[in-house]
Amino acid sequence: DPLNGDDIGDNELLVVSFGTSFNDSRTADIGGIEKALQTAYPNWSVRRAFTAQIIINHVQARDDEKIDNMDQALQRAVDNGVKNLVVQPTHLMHGAEYDELTEAVESYKDKFESVSIAEPLLGEVGDSDDAVNDDKKAVAEAITTEAVKTAGYDDLDAAEADGTAFVFMGHGTSHTAKISYSQMQSQMNDLGYKNVFIGTVEGEPEDTACEAVIEKIKEAGYKKVVLRPLMVVAGDHANNDMAGDDEDSWKSQFEASGAFDKIDTQIAGLGEISAIQDLYVAHSKAAIDGKSASTAN
Repeated sequence: DPLNGDDIGDNELLVVSFGTSFNDSRTADIGGIEKALQTAYPNWSVRRAFTAQIIINHVQARDDEKIDNMDQALQRAVDNGVKNLVVQPTHLMHGAEYDELTEAVESYKDKFESVSIAEPLLGEVGDSDDAVNDDKKAVAEAITTEAVKTAGYDDLDAAEADGTAFVFMGHGTSHTAKISYSQMQSQMNDLGYKNVFIGTVEGEPEDTACEAVIEKIKEAGYKKVVLRPLMVVAGDHANNDMAGDDEDSWKSQFEASGAFDKIDTQIAGLGEISAIQDLYVAHSKAAIDGKSASTAN
């Protein structure tokens, strides 16, 4: 269900994602978040928008499934006479995608009685590498618990005793919000998660590049590695950049280093984790409760 129906009513909760052409991930991750929001707010109509037009075009050409882009979704809301609009990004941080989303909403805000944009997953960015917040803490705990359970350990201490390190691979960005990845590493450290490491495909910030992460884990002496995406969806990056067989994939680079006895991959997006869905629900609640402010901020 692309969630592009009319008959919206007065209140719309527009869930905005970058998008993915991987159908299973779209259902489990993006769909999982959307369903959790609809269950939590039955008096609001949940609708979907993707910001990546290339993905929208690909899915429509392949599957004849039409997903709204931001302009189409916002115009649909106007055409349906929506009075109160809350936009919930599924994005990780206040990065380039979030900035573009804010711009798009800004141009439509006069068409509604109230407009509010909810926080992305990791909340406010913060000023320094070691700036953390309740959102980052909740995400760190949720994803680590899920990864440890999937790997078959009773807890993180048991994994550490077995010489296992967990690596969460994000996208990375040149945007100033890239500090969020360093903050997530600080959050893991603050929680005492010594065998949990944050990486990025783009290697921005530099400390999160694949080779840098490999060095950190080698120095720490762990001999087994579990790779898992720090991304809402398990799409192209998770399946290819992380777990693919090409020599430049993270799995291949870890294997080529010759420093580890075992490399496992967990191909699952953040969106299917119930504790992550709960966080999006909480962010939407804050936006809904404050909707009378009539601002796009």
